[in-house]
Amino acid sequence: MKKLKVGMISFAHGHGFSYLNALLALPEVEVVGIADEEKSRVEAVVTKNGLNYYADYRDLLAVADMDAVVICSENAFHARHTIDSANAKKHVICEKPLGISVEEMEQMIAACNDNGVQLFTAFPCRYLAAVINAKAAVDRGEIGDILAIKGTNRGSMPGKWFVEPELSGGGALLDHTVHVMDLMNWFTGSKVNEVYAYAATLFHEDLKVDDAGMIHVKYDNGVFGVLDTSWSRSKAFPTWGDVTMEIVGTKGAISVDSFAQKNELFSDAVGKAQYLPWGDSMDHYMVKSFVNALIEGKPAPISGVDGLRSAEVALAGYESVKTGQPVKLHA
Repeated sequence: MKKLKVGMISFAHGHGFSYLNALLALPEVEVVGIADEEKSRVEAVVTKNGLNYYADYRDLLAVADMDAVVICSENAFHARHTIDSANAKKHVICEKPLGISVEEMEQMIAACNDNGVQLFTAFPCRYLAAVINAKAAVDRGEIGDILAIKGTNRGSMPGKWFVEPELSGGGALLDHTVHVMDLMNWFTGSKVNEVYAYAATLFHEDLKVDDAGMIHVKYDNGVFGVLDTSWSRSKAFPTWGDVTMEIVGTKGAISVDSFAQKNELFSDAVGKAQYLPWGDSMDHYMVKSFVNALIEGKPAPISGVDGLRSAEVALAGYESVKTGQPVKLHA
C-alpha cells in the first residue's frame, strides 16, 4: 500500500505534538519531516523519531512526493503557510483559528481550490465522544428542533505568543470562540447572521489582549447561541479548561460535558488536584479522518469554509465590542 506522505510546519502551537503522535500511530502515513524556524521546539521529537528537520518551511514544501502538511504555526502565519503549501500542490490541515481576517481566510480557501488541494480546519472537538453522541441524538430528532445553545470554552491563559496580538490576532474571544462555535454551526446546520459580544481583560494584569469574553449569536434558522470564551481557569484549576454545551430543543434538552471522562488525582507532590482524561483521543480521530479523506479521495470532513464560518464570528465579535452594537454578517 502506498503511504500518504505528510510533513509538519511549525510546532508553535502545542497541538503539533499531539498531531504528530497521531500521524506516527497510523500505518498508512509516513511523516517526511518537520519544519520549524526554532529548532529547539522540535529537536527532541525529530531526534526521537528519526525525522528530517528543515529550518525553512519552503524546503519542506519542495519535497516532491510529499502529499500534505499539518500547519501549527502562530495564527498570523497560517495564511502564508497555507497559500504557499497550496501553491506547492500540498493538501493542508491548519490549526485553528484558520486565519485572523476574513480576507486572508478567503484567500487561503481560494488558493487551495485553485490548486486542487484540500483545506481541512483542525477542529478536534467534533471527534469527542460526548459531542458525537449528542449530534446523533439531535439528528434523530430526540429533542425536536434546536431553539438555543449555551456553550463554554473556558480555559487557562496560555501566555507566550497567544498574548502577543501581532502573532495571535486577538485574545480569548478569538482563541476560544472558534471550537464551540464550530460545534454550534455543525449542530444547527445554519449560518450566523448577527453577533453581539463583550470582551475585556479581567483575570490577568498587563495583558495586551482580552482574557474574558461572552459572544451572542443569531442564526439564519432562528436559533440563538451564547458562548463563554474566557481564560478564567486559574493555575490551581485541575485542567486547562472545558468544552460544554446545553442544547435546548422543542421536545427536550441535551447537556454535553466533553471532558467528563476523567479520573481525579489529589497529589501533595503536584500541589493541586488534577483531572486525568481516560477517554479516546479526539486528536487521533481528527487526524485519522483527514488521512482517510485524502486516501479515499473524499472531501475534507471539516473544511476551510467551516474554519472561516467560526472565525468570522469571533472577528465580528471584536467589531461589536468596539461599537457596543450587534454586527451583521454577510450572507
